[in-house]
Amino acid sequence: MYDLSDVDVVERSKYDMSFKYFLHMAPEEHVIELSSLTKFRKLCLDDIAILDMLINKTVELAIEHKIIKSTSIIVDSTHTKSRYNQKSPKDILMDRSKKLRK
Repeated sequence: MYDLSDVDVVERSKYDMSFKYFLHMAPEEHVIELSSLTKFRKLCLDDIAILDMLINKTVELAIEHKIIKSTSIIVDSTHTKSRYNQKSPKDILMDRSKKLRK
């Protein structure tokens, strides 16, 4: 819907009532400081399970509020780590050599 950076989201949330409504904030409520948002991301979102949960909940709410009408979502994972291929090349070679010796 919007292609905004964190800075843009924080700035826009200060004056755009639709953003405050989405965030369940009162019009007079102060918006989070950008540095706090960045710190939160670094501390809390390193865990993939938390990030997956947040994405799933966001999509669920968007479907519930009819913001997303499709039931399938395509995610560009060009820069994401695969959690299924975390072995180093050395580990892979060691596993294969063990299988070969069996």
